[in-house]
Amino acid sequence: MTDASNTVLNDPALPAAAAARPASGPWQRSWRILKRDRATLLAAAVLILIILSSLAAPFYARYVSGTDPFRSNLSARITIDGKRTKVMQASTEGLGLGVTPIGPTWGAQYMLGADTQGRDVAARLLYGGRNSLLIAASSTAICLFFAAVVGISAGFFGGAVDKVLSRILDILWAFPVYLLAISLSIVFISQGIVIGPVEITGDSLLLPIFIIGIIYVPYVARPVRGRVLSLKESEFVLAARGLGIPAWRILVYDILPNVSTMLIVFVPLMMGLNIITESSLSFLSIGVQAPDASWGTIIQDGQTLLYTRPAVALAPGIAIVLTVLSLNVLGDSLRDALDPRTKLV
Repeated sequence: MTDASNTVLNDPALPAAAAARPASGPWQRSWRILKRDRATLLAAAVLILIILSSLAAPFYARYVSGTDPFRSNLSARITIDGKRTKVMQASTEGLGLGVTPIGPTWGAQYMLGADTQGRDVAARLLYGGRNSLLIAASSTAICLFFAAVVGISAGFFGGAVDKVLSRILDILWAFPVYLLAISLSIVFISQGIVIGPVEITGDSLLLPIFIIGIIYVPYVARPVRGRVLSLKESEFVLAARGLGIPAWRILVYDILPNVSTMLIVFVPLMMGLNIITESSLSFLSIGVQAPDASWGTIIQDGQTLLYTRPAVALAPGIAIVLTVLSLNVLGDSLRDALDPRTKLV
């Protein structure tokens, strides 16, 4: 070893500097990884912008657009370049029969044009985003809660508990997810759900939240169960059992903290998947019901206007793509940052 190396190793300032620097925990380490990733920061910025814009829907509709996005405005008129213009204009297609909604004005009113009912598409887009994000977030919370309870119970207790819960998951797993969602939606929209004193009507947002939250439970519960099974055989859990520590303390202090990181990674990924599922159900008229709006219902409204006013369907489609893409990027980044095998920084 050289003299320079001996000087460095024997430097009394090094232990003091190391002691002064605070210990880096897993959450601080993960945060350092995330904030250095430009793609993650961009995805987070896009997602925050979409959320804030959706939350500002009432403000936009009242003070900017000045229209009611849930009421037909077939006879409405707006001012464009100093001229009063009808929102529903005479059709120029074919024999000129019927009317065509006004196209994008890129102004305060009807910035993205109108739909077949003369409603402001931009205002409905913001309200639809609010409902789509609410349904996605709520159904994700329901899904992760039940998946955590089922997966942890099956993996930790084993035996008959594991067999019963695993068979229930197998039954749900056997159904194609969209076929199961469509079947449940059709049944419950017409009949509603009654759970004791609680009644959920067919036009309530709670209905798609409940359905979407339940159908994806097996897809999260199985990985959770596998993670718990591997943790049960880990050295620190075996050592805790050898010391006579109660099972509930092992579950709370050893199992749950290690499973929580997996559930956190699932949050953005499941939200993106739930947004697509909700939009699909709403497009088929078995998700969000009128007069409420979502990105899926707006795409359905613009289906007949694809050749004349494509912005009606393209705007919510682009919003779905940007939101789901941002959530997927965040999910991948969270997985890499929370993975203990990631290179230390």
